[in-house]
Amino acid sequence: WFRLRGPVPTDREWTAKEDSVSLPGWLGLPGIRHSVGLARWWHFSLDLIWLVNGLVFFALLFSTAQWQRIVPVSWTVFPHALSTAIQYLSLDFPEPSGWLQYNGLQMLAYFTAVFVASPLAAITGILQAPSIAARLHLATGWFNRQVARSLHFLVLVFFLAFVSGHVLMVFATDPLTNLNHMIRGVDDDSWSGALGFALLFLGASVAWLAASPLTLRYPRKIQHLGRVVVGWAYDAMEKLRPVAVYREKDISPYFWVNGTHPQTPEFLRLLKESFQDYRLVVSGEVETPREFSLEELRSFPRQEQITQNYCIQGWSGIAKWGGVRCSDILKVVRPKPGANYAVFYSFGMGSGPDAGPYYDCHKIEHLHHPQTILAYDMNGQPLREPHGAPLRLRNELELGYKQVKWVRAIEFVTDFRHLGAGEGGFNEDQEYYGFRAPI
Repeated sequence: WFRLRGPVPTDREWTAKEDSVSLPGWLGLPGIRHSVGLARWWHFSLDLIWLVNGLVFFALLFSTAQWQRIVPVSWTVFPHALSTAIQYLSLDFPEPSGWLQYNGLQMLAYFTAVFVASPLAAITGILQAPSIAARLHLATGWFNRQVARSLHFLVLVFFLAFVSGHVLMVFATDPLTNLNHMIRGVDDDSWSGALGFALLFLGASVAWLAASPLTLRYPRKIQHLGRVVVGWAYDAMEKLRPVAVYREKDISPYFWVNGTHPQTPEFLRLLKESFQDYRLVVSGEVETPREFSLEELRSFPRQEQITQNYCIQGWSGIAKWGGVRCSDILKVVRPKPGANYAVFYSFGMGSGPDAGPYYDCHKIEHLHHPQTILAYDMNGQPLREPHGAPLRLRNELELGYKQVKWVRAIEFVTDFRHLGAGEGGFNEDQEYYGFRAPI
């Protein structure tokens, strides 16, 4: 319902990646187009700091009597708030009393920020994780991912309005006294609080303006630092086993496409011949390297599931996938004890200035889950080339960029640091995404 791009062209295929936009460096972090990987490290790292701060705040709030200042205990707070709002709008400000007691409008504003908007920000953020939604059956219904995204954005709008109004009233009423209340916790009109505020504001401004240039100059360090900060949270989310399966009526009428279509002579020949000579090459740390034709893969027990795809850009779509369980392939090739990861290689190429063969790594534990499949059918029809024919990976714990399309080969490895830039996949190497993507 809120798009920043123009109308979607109707005369050609339009990918989700083409729908992205750039933001000014002072607004976005880092703001440039296709930098969502770096922005996510900042977002999730600061989220954790915000959550810890919130837990400490709640602990202090309820271990003292301070909660009484922001929790209404009478319905009279609403007419009082309305009366105060009318006074503010008429520029007839009420006498400042925040040191002892908030007026009705302040109480409602703080109550909403602390007990409504803050929990809602955390909840709507977490509900956008495929690992959570696939566990709690939240792809459809009144609190699906797109509803969560919309509410998450509206919470941001609320906080921007709240902070703007708060700061405006601090300086419009009694700035010196108000700043001393906020910065020093004392009730006087000295300049010390204003000086403290000025130093804090200067430091925050410098940090904010420096963040984007430093991120673009040291992107790999930001990626690695972010992994240290939030890696444990990713690990916890990946322990949630996906179980959600949806109904035929939930299937999305339109399923976005992404990725650069393969253009190699080998793939174009296979496509022209309906993949009759296609062979899935499985090699590496396995006891029995194999090549599988599509006919052989179709002879395995068929796994059919209606699940949701979660793109890192925010869109989502439900489809019915039919294919072979990766666990059945494992039984045939028998990975060796040192095989920790499966590398899925695509016929397609990654996009960008450093375009190369697309690949992505997955923990071998994920391949044992019955919903991790190589799909050859989509919505009851053979998988079409835009959606990844002849084979497309489905790992319901991870975001869409991990679901490799146009699968050419699988290699089992002990470690992936020797592949590409050593980060676990093309997007991880080139756009600084995370190797794990449960949110």
